[in-house]
Amino acid sequence: MGLDPATVVHTRGVGPDFTFFVVYGRVTHSVDLSEVPVAERDFPLLTPAEVNREIRARLRRRMVVLGACIGTDAHTVGIDAILNVKGFGGRRAWSTTGSWRCTTSAPRSRSTSWWPPRSACTRIAVLVSQVVTQRDAHLHNTRELAAAIHAAYPSGPRPVLIVGGPRFDPGAAAELGVDKIFARGTTPREVASYLAHTLAGAAA
Repeated sequence: MGLDPATVVHTRGVGPDFTFFVVYGRVTHSVDLSEVPVAERDFPLLTPAEVNREIRARLRRRMVVLGACIGTDAHTVGIDAILNVKGFGGRRAWSTTGSWRCTTSAPRSRSTSWWPPRSACTRIAVLVSQVVTQRDAHLHNTRELAAAIHAAYPSGPRPVLIVGGPRFDPGAAAELGVDKIFARGTTPREVASYLAHTLAGAAA
């Protein structure tokens, strides 16, 4: 692994054939930072007051946001951090403000009964959290949901589909069929700013 010197500070057996190691060391190779892809934010970062003003002025009605876990992934931590009042990293969520109506689906829900009529899609967003990544389950589940939404709305407006989780590549949105991917560390303010920019802008 290029560690020199390498110091093993902890070992623990995790079965008959495996051992868990904690190793400290210094790497001898360098990283060309110019070759590291970084997804640039393509929308303005707004304050909560600016988000509310944008929605009220341009959308002229409440924005509806559905938070969902899909497939076999029942983890709701990511959705809770964005939608619930507790927020993330000391930053409060925006679900209690007057410009939003937020709800969550049951874990592992496959129901499509929540899909709105096409006329309402300019104010609808679907937020999906995926944590389970074994055998690329997060990618399979996302593609499956994206395909179902695109099939339900083959033309005209459709709900904005956003996914997030620790193993998603923010640059793979088009490949997965979603509108936006948010990676680890995303704050409620970033998601709210994106939605205000995308949905309120589309309704203008």
